[in-house]
Amino acid sequence: MATVIRPIEREELAEFVRICALSLAQPVSDFEGMQPEFTQCAFEDGRLQTCYGRWPFRMRLGGVAVPVAAVTTVSTVPIARRRGHLRAIMETDFRTLHEQEGPAIAILYASLAAIYQRFGYGVVSTHQSYRVEPRYLAFAHPQPVRGLLREATRADDAMLNDLLRRFREPRTGDLHRSRAVWQMGALAEPPAGHTLNIIVYEEDGEPQGYMIYTSGRGGYDSPGPSHAITVRDLVWLTPSAYRALWEHLSRFDLVREVSWGVVPVDDPLPHLLLEPRMLHATARDGILGRVVDVARALPSRPYEDTGILTFELQDEMAPWNAGRWRLETTGPETKVERTAAAPQVTMPVHTLAMLLFGQISATEAARMGRLDAHDTAALRTWDRVMATRHRPFCADHF
Repeated sequence: MATVIRPIEREELAEFVRICALSLAQPVSDFEGMQPEFTQCAFEDGRLQTCYGRWPFRMRLGGVAVPVAAVTTVSTVPIARRRGHLRAIMETDFRTLHEQEGPAIAILYASLAAIYQRFGYGVVSTHQSYRVEPRYLAFAHPQPVRGLLREATRADDAMLNDLLRRFREPRTGDLHRSRAVWQMGALAEPPAGHTLNIIVYEEDGEPQGYMIYTSGRGGYDSPGPSHAITVRDLVWLTPSAYRALWEHLSRFDLVREVSWGVVPVDDPLPHLLLEPRMLHATARDGILGRVVDVARALPSRPYEDTGILTFELQDEMAPWNAGRWRLETTGPETKVERTAAAPQVTMPVHTLAMLLFGQISATEAARMGRLDAHDTAALRTWDRVMATRHRPFCADHF
């Protein structure tokens, strides 16, 4: 069979949507917004077999906005699997991004991380989740809160977006949230029988944080409180805002459980509660990242300190990345170029992605065997330069 890799045409969009819905077991409506120009697909003898799309998003990386290719809708007709279509698509797409100077970093959410780590993606963020009874939302060191809480509505979207922008400004991994993402995510209609609630914390009339959550009956059969609260979004600019918003949830006597399914790994709540184990915190992989073009990806973020880093990169799928590189940074400005100098470390491309996002340090990577350190003293410089102010995290799905 003749295999061709190309974007779909407009008239092929319906078949694209059908295959995505079939493969991913999701409603057709989840895929109808895809545009043909954002796709790269595999055809066998003219028949669409594997779908692949990528949105042109912007993401915070070390406190600045950088373009990223947000990969989505990866789907193959069940009878056409294990034929190498996805690898061929990714090789084509990486080459396109490199040659056309598109986004130098690709990101995705993986149904299975194993599928994508073999293509050079690394797990670059971690998602936690909480399940806690309101009575356990008690702080180990109670402190007075000087501000006030008030209810808000969807009509306050400009204020909510401004708080979100200020909260995310220094962070790594968060995406620019468009109006459509707001409406499909944090501000989406609640489930039947539930209400959408927006609570804002203010000091002297100035908003300092918000929490968006849904509430309603939780379907519990046993006696006792029967309601459930699901936190959708939490933004806080001050410790007082954070504390006040959680204390608000502690007062719901009819609620059996408060859950929050997408929690940053450096969220402070476990370090503040009187009984943190009652959060029943769990962790899983968040976004996966891939350095598509190392020469453009590494200078795109600022660094925490000055330094010179030399490394040898292994990358079979993107040969323009492979070889020895020298990174010299003043912090805000960085130059990356080829070098013949001896490398301080040698690593595969998925480890570089983890270092770039600040998911792990070079010292940790060496201890794990994710890189080979030829100059162990240089690891301290790597750790200092590559550190991020916040642990990487992405609250939104795509």
